[in-house]
Amino acid sequence: MIDFSGESIFEHLKKVDNGFFETLINDFLIDNEKIIESYQGAREGVVFTTKRIITVNVQGITGKKKDFTSIPYNKITTFSLQTSGIYDVNTNLEIFINLKKIKFEFTNSTNVEDICKTISTYTLK
Repeated sequence: MIDFSGESIFEHLKKVDNGFFETLINDFLIDNEKIIESYQGAREGVVFTTKRIITVNVQGITGKKKDFTSIPYNKITTFSLQTSGIYDVNTNLEIFINLKKIKFEFTNSTNVEDICKTISTYTLK
């Protein structure tokens, strides 16, 4: 579960095929909701849909236990992007919900500008 009392961090996220998480979250999607992009870290994932951001946190030794958190775009109040530099290996995207921060750390090859456009498209309606 995302820790809304502190800072939640999803690290080393890299783009994966949307089908990777589709079977896990398909039952959560509503009519006309589509997956835009999916990212996987070590044991967690982030899925951007046309309605929200869904985080997947795999827990336990076997990985059978999973935590899903849905973040509707209309609840995001602010977001910030820190791109990588010469020596940085990651790009950071931070979203804020009522001043609580969730940090997504993407690999250097991720096109985070597209992610920002997605968030802007659905938060600035």
